[in-house]
Amino acid sequence: MRLILFCLISGFFSLLPCNAIYLPKEQSVAVRDTFYMESADSDSVAQDSTLNWPQNLRNSLSQLIKNEMFEHTQLGMYVYDLTADSALFDFGKLQLMRPASVLKLLTSITALTNLGGSYQFTTRLYTTGEVKDSILLGDVYIRGGFDPRFGSDDMEAFVEALAEKGLKKINGNIYSDMSLKDTLKWGEGWCWDDDERTLRPLLYNGKDIFMSKFFEKLNDNGIAHPQTYSEKLIPADSVKLTSERSHTMDQILMRMLKNSDNLYAEALFYQFGAKDGSNYPSAKVSAAKVNNFIRSLGLDPDDYNIADGSGLSLYNYVTPQLIVRALRYAWQRNNIYLHLFPALPLAGVDGTLENRMRSGYAFSNVHAKTGTLRGVSSLAGYATSANDHLICFCILNQGIRSNNTAHRFQDKVCKIITQP
Repeated sequence: MRLILFCLISGFFSLLPCNAIYLPKEQSVAVRDTFYMESADSDSVAQDSTLNWPQNLRNSLSQLIKNEMFEHTQLGMYVYDLTADSALFDFGKLQLMRPASVLKLLTSITALTNLGGSYQFTTRLYTTGEVKDSILLGDVYIRGGFDPRFGSDDMEAFVEALAEKGLKKINGNIYSDMSLKDTLKWGEGWCWDDDERTLRPLLYNGKDIFMSKFFEKLNDNGIAHPQTYSEKLIPADSVKLTSERSHTMDQILMRMLKNSDNLYAEALFYQFGAKDGSNYPSAKVSAAKVNNFIRSLGLDPDDYNIADGSGLSLYNYVTPQLIVRALRYAWQRNNIYLHLFPALPLAGVDGTLENRMRSGYAFSNVHAKTGTLRGVSSLAGYATSANDHLICFCILNQGIRSNNTAHRFQDKVCKIITQP
């Protein structure tokens, strides 16, 4: 009798439809009742040939998160199929967590939206008065554009512009205009022992030594000058642009994302506040621009906290849903995506992913931003699945003691996303 009943039940379930491939947009995927196929610690995840690709992916990810590491650490994860415009998997997508350097994605996409891909980071040199008998009867002003790439070639060009005027002596004063940002040298919520570089609008090779290097170059070119300088706003009139040096948005993004350079990220972040033309804007002004972007995604910025542009601050809190929304937004707009995508680290090839995912389907496939703080590891970006669907994802691990443990988990997620 039991055998007959078992056969009847089995026959009934075999008639149920199995053609539901995608979830409704951003619908949560339950994981508690999912069938786990093998140990989550295995390097490979078995695939059930009777299931379609999305179902296999969900089962494999559901299996993976049944790992003892999540008994004492936190996870927020969201995987979205851009090609099908449908959520594939989530676990804690609404959890507020520290993003670490994954926040640089939000900074980059906000910048490309508000400033544009053609935006220039420009440092300008001005003079007042006239040059008579090789003497400048006026002042020199340098306006900082917070360009982290300004280096020796740029400084040489600045001083050559003065030398080409036949200048042998500056008979006035030398001023630096530092009004692009506030006077704080470090970001809000940065730890005292982070040993990060000073955030100043005038930098030389990323260091706060611009004016000393300017004086050195004047000496090298035989131009006499005052031995001190002052900070002062450039006057509204009576100044002439003598020279300017610029670097492009793509140059900033490439180092900022590939190498996860915090200084480059903050340089970009502070451009938001400077765009309105007010003097000495604070980080809160730039954060408000990011919040406006979050609002444009259909989310409430009050649900998050943006403190800086690099993710270094311990005050930053975002969700996987927010990061995935931003990645979707970027992908839908070529004027943003074509600048963002090439600048992301490529798995097993370059940047902060050079030594990760060096084989298998994820190799040279996953384009993603890493993030690391003490106790925090994150990864978010794009990958192409075996059926040629473009996927975006965000993985936030928090409360971890070993970055390698989090890296192994994240790499396995990427393997599952990209394998047949």
